[in-house]
Amino acid sequence: MTIRPSTRTATGGSLRTRVAVGSVSTVNALSRALGKGSGTVAGGRVGLVIDSGILSTLAAGRQVALVSGTNGKTTTTRLLATALAGPDAGASVVSNETGANMPAGHVAALAGAPEAAVAVLEVDEGYLGQLIEGSHPEVIVLLNLSRDQLDRIAEVRMLVDRWRSALGTLAAPGPGTQGTVVVANADDPMVAYAALTAPAVCWVGAGQVWHDDAVGCPACGGRIAFADTGAWSCDRCDFARPVVDADVVGDELILADGSRHPIRIALPGQFNRANAAMVAMAAVPLLESSGMRASDGGPPTVDLVLDRLAAVTEVAGRFSTVTRDGRPVRLLLAKNPAGWTAIFDLLDEAGDDTAPVVLSVNARTADGLDTSWLWDVPFERLAGRSVVATGDRRMDLAVRLRYAEVAHDVVDGPLTALDHAVRHAGPGPTLEFIGNYTAFADLRRAL
Repeated sequence: MTIRPSTRTATGGSLRTRVAVGSVSTVNALSRALGKGSGTVAGGRVGLVIDSGILSTLAAGRQVALVSGTNGKTTTTRLLATALAGPDAGASVVSNETGANMPAGHVAALAGAPEAAVAVLEVDEGYLGQLIEGSHPEVIVLLNLSRDQLDRIAEVRMLVDRWRSALGTLAAPGPGTQGTVVVANADDPMVAYAALTAPAVCWVGAGQVWHDDAVGCPACGGRIAFADTGAWSCDRCDFARPVVDADVVGDELILADGSRHPIRIALPGQFNRANAAMVAMAAVPLLESSGMRASDGGPPTVDLVLDRLAAVTEVAGRFSTVTRDGRPVRLLLAKNPAGWTAIFDLLDEAGDDTAPVVLSVNARTADGLDTSWLWDVPFERLAGRSVVATGDRRMDLAVRLRYAEVAHDVVDGPLTALDHAVRHAGPGPTLEFIGNYTAFADLRRAL
């Protein structure tokens, strides 16, 4: 695999830039040494204060891919980085794999890998425009848009309008022009409306289990009608699902030419098969532009990319399994109504509707302080299971479960709650732990 070499050097640029880059590494190392954090953000903040243009400097000369959306960013970013690096380790890829997805995290990641020719960056939805301007990406992957962190970004339409404006500034790929290809989920009307302003879009029918934030047409204010077939359209204007270049059907990716490609990945759930499909469509043009050839001498293919993704079994602890007192426990992350709904679909795929579940909900800064979203989560689907509620907002969760008529226990502390569930459930199938962002991190630290 041959990736074009980076033309940027860590020591190049102005004195201000060199000081900023050096400060990023120094501050991050100090943060780790003092136990104040993982060293993935603090240095980036300092670097941006010293040189506001440091992101552009660090991104220059690299192939850059951005991944954004409300749910699935971290997993999709990991899959895309894996696809571009490949088992032959022929490409040096840097990624903000810890999920530090705002500019400080991007600066810290890039400064920490000055020789990496490829950058795959997870981007918070609110910062996509800033990253487009600063990094000049070759590919942008847009997954979905729904409510999340209501106290910070309360209205999805605000994000749609910001994305739409940012994507409208992109250049189309062409002879002598790098341009940008946008790989967009055609099944999310909010994503589709935003991506329509981009000059080059690869539309993927990746599915969308949550429609509540997309019932109003962003083009005219009419009503979006969703068909059982996956199609959708406005009842007032001509805004409708775009014609797709690729469609996820079960465990296959079907391209516009009719070819069918099996999605055999270790990560569970239909939403992860959709993430893999988005990655396949994004990785192929990146590999082609880098000059990569398959083992048979031909161009890179969707099948080659999907094969590379098969080795990924967990992402930052998500979907991993631990053993507690002899009982397997699967760790799952869900942050908002759309994410919880997708996780409940995953539980249904497991085929055992009696498997015990521990639910953990916090409301810290990283989670969003407003927990009213709990009332939009279909907890009724957990009826009949052994359920334990924990986390900082366990009482809010308990009230919601009571109204959902789901029998449950309330236990303080995620590890204590896990042990309580294991003791009371006895031997049997895998116990499922589902936590929102900081609740999930709390349990991982405790384990």
